[in-house]
Amino acid sequence: MGKQARAIVELSLKDLVKDLNKAYADEWLAFYLYWYMAQVVSGKSYEDMQEFLNKLAKDELEHVQEVANLIIKLGGLPIANPMELEKNANAPYMMPPKNTSDINRIIRIVLEAEAGAIEVYNKIAKKTLGKDNVTYQLVTHILSEEVDHEEMFENLSER
Repeated sequence: MGKQARAIVELSLKDLVKDLNKAYADEWLAFYLYWYMAQVVSGKSYEDMQEFLNKLAKDELEHVQEVANLIIKLGGLPIANPMELEKNANAPYMMPPKNTSDINRIIRIVLEAEAGAIEVYNKIAKKTLGKDNVTYQLVTHILSEEVDHEEMFENLSER
């Protein structure tokens, strides 16, 4: 974002970058959680769950990249130290179940994580509506994907 584009943002860029860095940290933690669970899931129909988790992990990694690019455009820097991710996230890292075949627990973990992401992006969307159209467009795009993720896993839990 150039100087004029940043100048028309009617919010504190510092606060906005802070909010986005928290979302960035959340996305890294979600990526790792989903990727990890995809690697270790076992039991009945584990291949389907592995496929779903890998798709989610890929989407979360895409969100990491999109949010990082936006932070940079706004004049900030994404969190550089991976050891700082959990400390700066909106929620602590959720531990995967010890029982790798507990598909219902995996589904509940994903649903809880996605619900948190929906809240975070909805809050940023409300904050930027009419005040920063570029950020608003990106976060509503990510929000719509998080809503899709939640729906996909809610449908799995109803089986």
